[in-house]
Amino acid sequence: MTRKAILEAAEKCVCGQRAEDYGTPEDSFGLIAELWTPVIRKCVPPGADVCILPETVALMMALLKVARIAANPNHMDSWVDLAGYAACGGEIAGGGHDT
Repeated sequence: MTRKAILEAAEKCVCGQRAEDYGTPEDSFGLIAELWTPVIRKCVPPGADVCILPETVALMMALLKVARIAANPNHMDSWVDLAGYAACGGEIAGGGHDT
């Protein structure tokens, strides 16, 4: 795949049906952050501050894709997903509102 094709495929994922199925990345990643928070609290010392933001979820999901790419760099879907998570995280962090 060319870089343009990867970006176009990522755009279809994050701006198309997936957004309709799961809601905005802000809402979806916000819910994931809420669900991850109590699990991560079990991994840190008692009383430690745990604050997972929607953009943190995008970053962690991107790292998941990086790990998968490290295991199989020829699996194109992981590259597409990585681009999609980067786009969603950047939009959330930058205060953008496009879906």
